[in-house]
Amino acid sequence: MPLSNPAANPVASTSERPAAASTASAATDAPARPEGPRIYNLFPTLAGSVADWERHLPAIAAMGFNWIFLNPFHEPGGSGSLYAIRDYYRLHPLLQGASREPPPALLQRFTRAAEQAGLAVMMDLVINHTAQDSPLVTHNPDWYARGADGRVCAPFAVDPNDPGRVTVWEDLAELDYRPRPARQAILAYWQDLIDHYLDLGFRGFRCDAAYKLPGEVWQTLIAAARRRVPDACFFAETLGAPMEQVAQLRPAGFDYFFNSAKWWDLRGEWLLEQYEQFRHLAPSVAFPESHDTERLAAASGGNAQESRFWYLLTACFSSGVMMPMGFEHGFRRPLHVVETRPEHWEEPSFDLTDFIAEVNRMKAACPVLNEEGPQRSLTAADDPLVGLLRSSTRSSERAAVLINADPHERRSLDIERLAGMLQARPEAIREITPARERPAPLNGQAPIELATRSLRVFVV
Repeated sequence: MPLSNPAANPVASTSERPAAASTASAATDAPARPEGPRIYNLFPTLAGSVADWERHLPAIAAMGFNWIFLNPFHEPGGSGSLYAIRDYYRLHPLLQGASREPPPALLQRFTRAAEQAGLAVMMDLVINHTAQDSPLVTHNPDWYARGADGRVCAPFAVDPNDPGRVTVWEDLAELDYRPRPARQAILAYWQDLIDHYLDLGFRGFRCDAAYKLPGEVWQTLIAAARRRVPDACFFAETLGAPMEQVAQLRPAGFDYFFNSAKWWDLRGEWLLEQYEQFRHLAPSVAFPESHDTERLAAASGGNAQESRFWYLLTACFSSGVMMPMGFEHGFRRPLHVVETRPEHWEEPSFDLTDFIAEVNRMKAACPVLNEEGPQRSLTAADDPLVGLLRSSTRSSERAAVLINADPHERRSLDIERLAGMLQARPEAIREITPARERPAPLNGQAPIELATRSLRVFVV
């Protein structure tokens, strides 16, 4: 759960790998990954019971995703929030449904079905806090941070733009990770929990508010998980965190962070600065919307082109891309960690499934789009077009993205100018843009045309 708007603190970034090695060293020194993560966020309480989740797998696989991310599916505390976990081994009553099977059997059946569909499954790992009414608070009182009055502390966040504005989550109890004997017991508990879910077939963990825990804590947990499952993958969620809190995660061994591309205005330099700072920690994942944001279709009034624009942009910007359930159909109702239910499934505003499949195929087939190589702007601040250049550190491959952010005017660029930007011969430039986004094929002579709110992608 982001604790503040990342756009207000643009140097803070955030979270995988299909078959990866640790990123304790710089991401550019990491072993080659054949494909970055293309993540579909299956929101548990929208999809229904665990037994119902399986029916979504064919459509997810057909869109070319290779990961599924599940928000917390555990038994919540009294507030009902998915992120206020009471019992990590029991299921949310809605997700247990009418089945009498124990949670491990239900979850393992799902992870096996996902694996057969070519999808790895990632779960939310929320270990910076528990629900206030969790039995852990009663049975292990020394695990928790406490105030001067002896009461368990609730986590809070200060608005970076207004220090007097403080949000306190009263339904949550904050764990205390200071070095002390009790910390070993806390880590042993989480190590057992991670082992439990690895044994059920989970292969990834999105680590909620990862920056709230010391890097050495994550290092211990991640190393233990990899002794059990060498290719276990860990994503750090650090959106809105101060830079120094993210940087202290360097030794932890995270595979991916999540970045703030969703909040980019397409002109500001802060996103490329963030990208450069954090690509040396780990590769990143971009997203056009998430379970914590407004639905893009709601913000755009149901404009399918706007959703295409942002999905293609985020797929091109970093090693990984993620989208939440319903994005492909233009759902407008925001996902809610307390209120969302299966009956909130909407009639589609549009259908982007074929387009998303094309983008995901494009991304999977282009090596430079699956690594976090250097990235820079190709165009000046006053240029009507925005150009980005990503370069591989493993080969000579480069990818250029031309962006027409204007919602009213078409734009064009001479092929010779693009060749100059890329320092390549015009005939060496190859277009990989999904076919439906190309006004005309690249022919080496005519200007490159860009429709309103569109992108074209080229490689050399």
